[in-house]
Amino acid sequence: MAGSTALHVCDSQTGDRCVVLLHGYLESLLVWDDFVPYLYKEVRVVTLDLPGHGISMVTGETHTMEFLADTVAAGLRALGIERCTLVGHSMGGYVALAFAERHAEMLDGVVLLSSTPYADTPEKAENRRREIALIRAGKKELLTHTAPAAGFAAENRARMKEAIEELGEQIFVTEDEGIVALLNGMIARPDRSELLRTTSVPVLFILGCKDDYIPAATADRMIAEHPAARVVRLEHAGHMGFLEEPETTARAILDFAKKA
Repeated sequence: MAGSTALHVCDSQTGDRCVVLLHGYLESLLVWDDFVPYLYKEVRVVTLDLPGHGISMVTGETHTMEFLADTVAAGLRALGIERCTLVGHSMGGYVALAFAERHAEMLDGVVLLSSTPYADTPEKAENRRREIALIRAGKKELLTHTAPAAGFAAENRARMKEAIEELGEQIFVTEDEGIVALLNGMIARPDRSELLRTTSVPVLFILGCKDDYIPAATADRMIAEHPAARVVRLEHAGHMGFLEEPETTARAILDFAKKA
């Protein structure tokens, strides 16, 4: 339990430094299975199901990023982890920034992996509302056919076919109420650009050069607005860079965690 919220956690348990991996929307801790072996020999690795996804519990109609951050903090304290490098993929990055706002004393560093500090644009928020309507209409299976492949660079989709299928399966078993709660939470999240500019916590951006969710112009803007952040760009990756270019992603995280 993390406070009053049941949380599904996996912990490698050994290592002087700890890296915590937060998955994205429509994912679970299973998304990290092939990536963790690149890390665990050098650092302690913790993965978890954010409430609303995987087998962690759903607690209401809206899971704010702040609620998720507090739940993660409580879970880490329950594991006896006082400090960590927090890696957030996509939605997980939104949670990591809320964590940095509320629990900075627990952080050695924050990694935004295919994520940004920006709030939803009106267009993006409306897209999420349409997705909520789709879920409530009982049409979740439509997401399993479109969302997984969209996260990969077009050049990688054939070789990543198995990973795409596994992501579809993760969506299929995710509770409808959990999907809606997290969509509502992402719509409600604030812009945290100023936090990112002023925080004393070291920050690393890992961005895919062929990410359809974070276009090059958005990535360039983010880098320009946050000059203190370290940056790694994955030349042949889309939104799922830790699966498309795992060695480069892992080395960037390990180097950052050891220096932070």
